[in-house]
Amino acid sequence: METTKEKVFAGTKFNGITMLIFNFLFLFAIVALFIFAIDKMIANPTSVCGISCLVLSILLFVVNTMFWIGFMQIEPNEARVLVFFGKYRGTVKDDGFFWVNPFYAKKRLTLRARNLDVEPIKVNDKKGNPIMIGQVLVWHVVDTYKASFEIDNSSSVKLATSPQTDNVTDKMKAYENFVKVQSDAALRQVAGLYAYDTLEGEDEKLTLRSGGEEISNLLEKQLNERLSIAGIEIVEARVNYLAYAPEIAAVMLRRQQADAIISAREKIVDGAVGMVKMAIDKLSEQGVVDLDDTKKAAMVSNLMVVLCSDEPAQPIINSGTLYN
Repeated sequence: METTKEKVFAGTKFNGITMLIFNFLFLFAIVALFIFAIDKMIANPTSVCGISCLVLSILLFVVNTMFWIGFMQIEPNEARVLVFFGKYRGTVKDDGFFWVNPFYAKKRLTLRARNLDVEPIKVNDKKGNPIMIGQVLVWHVVDTYKASFEIDNSSSVKLATSPQTDNVTDKMKAYENFVKVQSDAALRQVAGLYAYDTLEGEDEKLTLRSGGEEISNLLEKQLNERLSIAGIEIVEARVNYLAYAPEIAAVMLRRQQADAIISAREKIVDGAVGMVKMAIDKLSEQGVVDLDDTKKAAMVSNLMVVLCSDEPAQPIINSGTLYN
């Protein structure tokens, strides 16, 4: 089993509502201290107590301002990757409102499933025929460490410049671009292992056209192997478009039509032969007429023409006799 460096954040984490109330009370206390210092300095500009309280209130105000940066809100199926001056400290996946050390960089990631409709691409199947094939994917991030530090997404999109926040939409677009590139490579590999369809007389058991679930499972396996480095898992992969490339589509359509016509003709001939045999046997069993080989051959020929013809038969009344 592949190891992961992702870990649950074990540092100090307080309830956000509690810290919000504390910060407001802290701010009120600072304001009160500042007012007290100003009052002292008005009474005596050289008062050591007044100057000390003024300096202290300014310093505490700076601390209070930094405290406000430590708040973070996490919705369901979201995560925050916490980094302290370049060192990974852990991932918070619990939803809610929290407060952590304001010096932590809080990288936001979404763990929700996302769709990707890959446009059809031209590939060669096992026989070398050019085909157009497309797929639809359902994927999501499962390893926040790999997603944050194992791949470089800054080359795809411009992320936010603030060390405290980042643009999760841009990040997910970068991951989507990574998934798209790898899905194209996996799709080309899988399509090259199988033929589009079987020709007459071939014994291909699995083709792209008839593979269905097996092709989808193989595609999922290939994608998960390629995307594991980025901490991304493929939930489902399905081929949603499959056709011959335009340059051979017309030829292959005629071949399919020919195969359909041949199959239909075979069934028509089989049925016609059975009907002719039944007619001759019935005539012989019931003694309606005695036919020699020549008459039987003529009857078989006429019946086969009537039964196998594409056009309705035109009846001709025979005013003679079968024995003439």
